[in-house]
Amino acid sequence: MTSSGLNGITAGSSGISTVGHEDIGLTYRGYSIKDLAAKSTFEEVAYLLIYGELPSKALLVSYRKKLMGLRHLPEQIKKLLEMLPSSTHPMDVLRTGASLLGTIEVEGKNGRTAATVGDRLTACFGSMLAYWYRYHARNEKIDTESDEETVSGHFLSLMSGKPSDSLKQAALDKTLILYAEHEFNASTFTARVVTSTLSDSYSAVAGAIGALRGNLHGGANEAAMQLISSFDSAHDAEKSILHMLEARRLIMGFGHRVYKNGDPRSPIVKDLAKRLSDSAADTKYYDISERIETVMMREKSMHPNLDFYAATVYHMCGIPTAMFTPVFVIARTSGWIAHVIEQRANNKLIRPLSDYTGPKLRPYVHLEERV
Repeated sequence: MTSSGLNGITAGSSGISTVGHEDIGLTYRGYSIKDLAAKSTFEEVAYLLIYGELPSKALLVSYRKKLMGLRHLPEQIKKLLEMLPSSTHPMDVLRTGASLLGTIEVEGKNGRTAATVGDRLTACFGSMLAYWYRYHARNEKIDTESDEETVSGHFLSLMSGKPSDSLKQAALDKTLILYAEHEFNASTFTARVVTSTLSDSYSAVAGAIGALRGNLHGGANEAAMQLISSFDSAHDAEKSILHMLEARRLIMGFGHRVYKNGDPRSPIVKDLAKRLSDSAADTKYYDISERIETVMMREKSMHPNLDFYAATVYHMCGIPTAMFTPVFVIARTSGWIAHVIEQRANNKLIRPLSDYTGPKLRPYVHLEERV
């Protein structure tokens, strides 16, 4: 059976997450995403995805210390980040940084495994982004280590140059949980395809970053922010969205290939956006977002996906719009690595077929006879 975009096609089996199962919802290794977002932390979830079980209290303490010790950047990486143009898209910064790190800290040497690579990249991707940003935006060479105990706190403190705000840190932490894993999405499937060739984990992550870069996948949160910030008010947003729908233009942040009755992550991130906006006494973007949601439900019966309200959350956290999808990378690396490990455990080269739609068999015409 042929399916455009492999829509509806089961391409394999996985024990990592459930997506689109109405009876149990979105789960990571059997745990409800609602429970994880409400009661857990990103470090616990990263450990769960990479190592298979939630850590004990003692294991979580040691895992956090481990990640804190993996935030440093080799001098070669710092030089690369300084050499990259200031106009470079931050996703390209991470893709290039991951590739170079793979040549410095080679998987398979000194006991490095896929899990080791996952921990290292999860810990230092925020360092790469902040070092590149502060060097090109403020002409600063920063120390990429900090006393912040969490991945979210570390990133926010490096970006701002001061200790992270507790509310913003907690909000970012929850979004990292929500973004950490999502079954055979485009970037994860890319990582599994690369892994199936017996390539290394860095290559799988670099390929996944390339897939996530596109607006139809990870770039949707950036596009959503660009849309939201283009309006002066909720009233202005409603009028413009109606015109856009009439012109059959795509509204980023709405609809999902799998979820037909709403993304279960969206209400969680919407609540985060509301709390941050209320705390800052600045509800403009939240109000605009909520009005757009109302219009889309009324006119098209379309629900917002995770990316839509995540845009407002990241904006209220002080994260530049171009950094939204790279923050997605920090979260999703643990999910990608979980799939790399799972693919290797029962590997078979992923090589689908295609239906040929080209010309019928035709005779070869010699060069001198061609018109």
